[in-house]
Amino acid sequence: MGVLNLALLAAGVLLIVVGTVRARTPYRRYAALKEQDANIARYEAWRGGVRSDSTTGASVAMQVLRRQAQIGAGIAIAGIVLVVVAFLVS
Repeated sequence: MGVLNLALLAAGVLLIVVGTVRARTPYRRYAALKEQDANIARYEAWRGGVRSDSTTGASVAMQVLRRQAQIGAGIAIAGIVLVVVAFLVS
């Protein structure tokens, strides 16, 4: 392996780690909020109440957390691409 291959491989692995770390926490919180929202929807359906479709603080937080998780996943995917390129470059 040449210097270019090792540099690309190291950069790719670094991006995978950074992207995974950046995506993990927001995704966990997003999943918890989504589960809580689904639980509230089930409860209100059971009660027979009509649920408002207005924007809530939780829905805004879910959008922000989903976007943060997507950015982290994008960084990790860029790392995977660099690792693949490192193996393709001769």
